[in-house]
Amino acid sequence: MKPILLQGHERSITQIKYNREGDLLFSVAKDTVTNVWYSVNGERLGTYNGHTGAVWCVDCDWDTKNVLTGSADNSCILWDCETGKQLALLKTNSAVRTCGFDFSGNIIMFSTDKQMGYQCFLNFFDLRDPQQIEDNQPYMSVPCNDYKITSAVWGPLGEFVIAGHENGEINQYSAKTGEIIKKAKEHTKQINDIQPSVDLTMFITASKDNTAKLFDAASLDHIKTFRTERPVNSAAISPIMDHVVMGGGQEAMEVTTTSTRIGKFEARFFHAAYEEEFGRVKGHFGPINCVAFHPDGKSYSSGGEDGYVRIHYFDPPYFDFELEA
Repeated sequence: MKPILLQGHERSITQIKYNREGDLLFSVAKDTVTNVWYSVNGERLGTYNGHTGAVWCVDCDWDTKNVLTGSADNSCILWDCETGKQLALLKTNSAVRTCGFDFSGNIIMFSTDKQMGYQCFLNFFDLRDPQQIEDNQPYMSVPCNDYKITSAVWGPLGEFVIAGHENGEINQYSAKTGEIIKKAKEHTKQINDIQPSVDLTMFITASKDNTAKLFDAASLDHIKTFRTERPVNSAAISPIMDHVVMGGGQEAMEVTTTSTRIGKFEARFFHAAYEEEFGRVKGHFGPINCVAFHPDGKSYSSGGEDGYVRIHYFDPPYFDFELEA
């Protein structure tokens, strides 16, 4: 399993995302640049330049027409995927922490941070209405009074957004009314990452409380828990196997005081049903900030505090024994 090393960022990676087909990989980092790569060979296709602060989040719609990025420069930008042109610039009062297209690609949501006296908001825009973009007026803006949203994804059918908060709570926000449909609190600390399964029936959360947990997307029932000794920064569900991959490591400020071995900077594989760890992959020098499975399940990528994105292709035995069973 020789990894492909993608060197296109000068600072730590904040999120990586495959498009639906998996031929493209988008990466964003704290260095204002959004990169897009060919996932098959690691060639860089291009960059989306326009942000002036750290870019926290990226998403791509289902037909790979548009790309959405949210940044600490208090803006969310909609790009033309192919040309890299800016299609829309949405200004906010505080940093944009999470963003995403619903399944139709017509509606976007993004959440802003609670900072500089501004509240945390979850904003919804309909891209079919140019007036909303022009006036910078979302069709719905939901305030989150108590704890800010640290990670959010669209639920099935674009009916609601699943949001994880800094106190470990998970809420379902209706995309029509903005009200909270369901709540769950299984984590004790901040939720760093939420990623859905390929069919959107489940999602996995990664938390600072050293665990990743699997939930039912509709009911928010807690299904499984995967435990480690370090804060988990990101977790992803395999599209073809009962496996999850997790990436983590200690806080950035403690990294320099420990060796890489003690720092536990490996990607860790757990069996989704048995909750047992069955593999680790070394690589990053520093904690892993984000992980993502390729949509065909035959490779995965990880982005680290070291500013590198690594694409790992699994060796064939990884599939064969499972598929025969």
